[in-house]
Amino acid sequence: MTQTLPATIPASLFEQRADAIVEAARELSDLGWTPATSSNFSMRVDDAHAAITVSGKHKGRLGRDDIMLIDLAGNAVGTDARPSAETALHTQIYRRWPAMQAVLHTHSRTQSVASRLYAGEGVIRLQGWELQKAISGYHSHDSVLEIPVFPNTQHMPELVARVDAWLEAGKPLHAYLIDGHGIYTWGRDMAETRRHLEALEFLLACELDLKRLRAS
Repeated sequence: MTQTLPATIPASLFEQRADAIVEAARELSDLGWTPATSSNFSMRVDDAHAAITVSGKHKGRLGRDDIMLIDLAGNAVGTDARPSAETALHTQIYRRWPAMQAVLHTHSRTQSVASRLYAGEGVIRLQGWELQKAISGYHSHDSVLEIPVFPNTQHMPELVARVDAWLEAGKPLHAYLIDGHGIYTWGRDMAETRRHLEALEFLLACELDLKRLRAS
């Protein structure tokens, strides 16, 4: 893939972002959270651009050339490559929260099952788990951490509108699930985003275990 950068973006900056995405993608693939060619990852480059995985690539086999530049309207910049079909969900985060620097979307078995199981309720309420404190802004196991579960659709503007509606209702949002799909989470750098993702994977697995044990 040929990538031409705007004069305002140093090649070294783009390469740093691309390498960080590739590293995260390989590690998450090794965990089995990105089956087939699923999942997509991005990082902010500057106030107007982000680096994101190209469409249709196995996330455990990405290289620097599989990361492309987009503007925050989701348009490819300086390349003919096609970004992830879910690019609008990434750019929505960057537009809403200028401090957010990375977005990770995975399809683990735990995330996918939890999304189906709680789709009818539309939300998973986490409370009483010590690991909730791994999510920025949460300081006690007594707090309630709500993870909404939005209906799946191939029409990205509809999903964007659902996320906007949740936020405009004054509800905090640190991650969300899509029914039968997977999870989106984000953070102020890649390390924070990875921490959020790993903590939520653990918490969702605990909730599934509890539900199964109570039913037995």
